Amino acid sequence: MHTRQPYKPLTDFQAGGIDALRPYFSHHKIGDQLDIPRQTVSNFLQRADERGSFNKLHPPGRPRKTSISDDRYIARTAELKTRVPLTELRRDVGLNVSEQTLRRRLKEAGIQKWKAVKRALLTSKHAANCLKWAKYHRHWTVENWCKVAWSDECAVQKDSDPRQVYVFRHQNKEEMYAIKNIQPKSRGGDISQMIWGCFVGNKLGPIAFISGTINQDVYIDVLTETFIPFIDTLAADGLTNVVFQQDNAHPHTSKKTKEFLDAAMRNHGFSVMSWPANSPDMNLIEQLWAHLKLELHRRYPDTRHLQGSPEHIRAILRERLMEIWWTIGEDVLSSLIDSMPRRVQALIAAGGWYTEY
Repeated sequence: MHTRQPYKPLTDFQAGGIDALRPYFSHHKIGDQLDIPRQTVSNFLQRADERGSFNKLHPPGRPRKTSISDDRYIARTAELKTRVPLTELRRDVGLNVSEQTLRRRLKEAGIQKWKAVKRALLTSKHAANCLKWAKYHRHWTVENWCKVAWSDECAVQKDSDPRQVYVFRHQNKEEMYAIKNIQPKSRGGDISQMIWGCFVGNKLGPIAFISGTINQDVYIDVLTETFIPFIDTLAADGLTNVVFQQDNAHPHTSKKTKEFLDAAMRNHGFSVMSWPANSPDMNLIEQLWAHLKLELHRRYPDTRHLQGSPEHIRAILRERLMEIWWTIGEDVLSSLIDSMPRRVQALIAAGGWYTEY
C-alpha cells in the first residue's frame, strides 16, 4: 500500500516557472524541468485558469516579501554578477529584504556559491585564436589525432598528490583545525623533479629528466636525445608524417628552437602543429601528468614523507616516475585520443573560451 506524500506548496519561483514554460512545453516536460510532479503542474494551471489569475494560489501563511518578478530579478542579477558577495548582491537588487531571504530565493532557483574553477587566463584574442584552431580541426577523426605527438614539461613535487582529502566534521573552527582533520604538508614538499615526455596514439614516447630550469638549449638537447630518435623509430615501424605538438613556452618558440625544428622536420619527416596560446585543456599530455602524479602517490604513499637531501629525494622521484611511466597502459592513451573530437566540439561551443576539460 502506497503512503500518500504530504502536500508541499509550490514556491513562487516554481509558480513563475510554470507560467513561463506553459506556452512551450507539455505539463510533463514542465514538471521534469522544475522537478515537480506533472499532476501538480496540471492542478496549478487548472486553478489559475478557473480564477483567471496566478495570484492567491498559495496556502495562507506569512506573506512573502518578494514577488515572482522579484525572484526572477534576484536570480538574473546573481547570474550576471557571479563574483559579488551576498551583501553586495543585496545592494544591487535594491529590494528591502534580508541576506537570509536572498539566500533562500537563490536556493529556490537552484543557485548557490561554488568554488570558482581555476583555468589559464584567456583574453579575447586568446579565445579567438582557440576558436580558429578548433574550427580548423573540427573534422579531424580519431585516426588523425593518433598521428599527433603530444608533448610538454611537468614539475612533479614530492608533495604533489592531486587527490583531495575530505573529512567528516561539524562546521566550526575547533573541528576545522583539529589534528585528525588536517591534511599536513610536509617540510620540503616543494622539492620537485622536472620531466619532459611525449606520446603518439597509444604509443608512449620517452621520458626525460631535467635538472634545474629549462631554457632553449636544454629543450633542444631533450628533443635531440629523446624526441628525434622516437620519431625515427615510429617511421621505421611505418608511422610517418607525425605532427609534433608543443605549447608556446619561450624555450619552445625561440628563434634558435625554431631553426632547430625547421632542420629536424626536413631531415626526419614530421611537422609542427600551430598551437593556440593558453589552451592546456586541449593538450592531452596534461591529463597524462595528472595520471602520473595520482599513480605516484597511490603506489608509493610515502612519497610525501621522503627524507634526505634534495638530490636524494629527486633520485627516488626519478626512479619511481620512470617505473610508473612505462606501466601506463594503451587503454589510458587510447581513451585520451578518443576524447579529442569531443574536446574540439566543446571548444567551438564555448566560442574558444573555457571548457569542462
